[in-house]
Amino acid sequence: MKKCALFLFLSFFIQISVAQTTYLLCGSLIDTNTGTIHSKKTILVKADTIVKIFEGYVLPKNKSATVIDLKDKVVLPGLIDMHVHIEQEFDRQTQLNRYILNEADIAFNSVGFAKMTLLSGFTTVRDLGGTGVNISIKKAIEAGKIIGPRVYTAGKSIATTGGHADPTNGSSRKLIGNPGPKEGVINSVEDAKKAVRQRYKNGADCIKITATGGVLSVAKSGDNPQFTLEEVKAICDTAKDYGMHVAAHAHGDEGMQRAIIGGVKTIEHGTYMSDATMELMKKYNAYLVPTLTAGKEVAEKATVDGFYPEIVVPKALAVGPQIQETFAKAYKKGVGISFGTDAGVFEHGQNGKEFGFMVAAGMPAMETIQSATITNAMLLQMEHKIGQIQTGFFADIIAVDEDPTKNISTMENIVFVMKEGVVYKK
Repeated sequence: MKKCALFLFLSFFIQISVAQTTYLLCGSLIDTNTGTIHSKKTILVKADTIVKIFEGYVLPKNKSATVIDLKDKVVLPGLIDMHVHIEQEFDRQTQLNRYILNEADIAFNSVGFAKMTLLSGFTTVRDLGGTGVNISIKKAIEAGKIIGPRVYTAGKSIATTGGHADPTNGSSRKLIGNPGPKEGVINSVEDAKKAVRQRYKNGADCIKITATGGVLSVAKSGDNPQFTLEEVKAICDTAKDYGMHVAAHAHGDEGMQRAIIGGVKTIEHGTYMSDATMELMKKYNAYLVPTLTAGKEVAEKATVDGFYPEIVVPKALAVGPQIQETFAKAYKKGVGISFGTDAGVFEHGQNGKEFGFMVAAGMPAMETIQSATITNAMLLQMEHKIGQIQTGFFADIIAVDEDPTKNISTMENIVFVMKEGVVYKK
């Protein structure tokens, strides 16, 4: 009996070991570092790492190695989305769900969202705010318990009382309570520091603040400034102490300026960004995360009777169409662009639509791909591990049917996905 068990164990171990050596025969390969496309390459993957890239098609001498034929595909590194909400998908029930869903319900829903995101070619994401379940989802993916992208998460966003991301907005007076730093609501410099440290304690990787009003919050303004400059500086300085960068949701111009001067690294949405603020972005080396797909979605859904609470509709109709116009102007002015979609505002797995909207606004296709790879890898301080197909990098590799520089819509149909050497879609 013991011999049988040992034999089964060794057989399983041998199968795993063999499966860890893979040769990918690539018809075309995108070098995101140089923005060039090479033909006929072979990528050798061992375990979770790219160990060599050959010229031409090379077959293994060891017949037990796996060979994957991508000779009629265009191969590129796994994509990085810097703005997702892995816990939810917005629908008519979203407002009610805040009161009827338990953390377990949110977690079970997130399993499908995470898998869909990975299968759409996004091997890494930055999750910018939820209930805190997103931290558990991140850990479950890392432990191999569920399938999903590599997750960098902000946990629960930091807001001010009544501001965008105050979790009690729209509640009855019986339920509204007085949330504080632990719940992600601050009203002073000391609160700000405590909220950052709480996020660190909870297991967050970065910080997100809601520097202005928002579209989908049950509150009147979608663009008013909601943090003082001193509060923003306290958040950014404390985050830096703990090795975290800060992202700021921002539609209104004044709130953006405070966020940039205060030390925020990325501005999410940037809807009403002025020329002066664009110059500030360049001066402070801040990046715009445009979330064009979300803008299109909220504008469309605002025309559907009853889809959003009444207070949301005018904000959605105003903000939605403006985001792409502002992005086009910011790109032309030389503002740094970081690819991010706000998936969760729309269906997870549709993240690839963002490429087409960016190209339509005037950004060349190759640059959109670079924004979703090398730029975002740099912002996550992972530029030596992800965002490129290079020796020593994680084997995060995807493929599409066509050359995206000629047909950007092919980025909406990822046909092959490998993350850390494991094939999830073939």
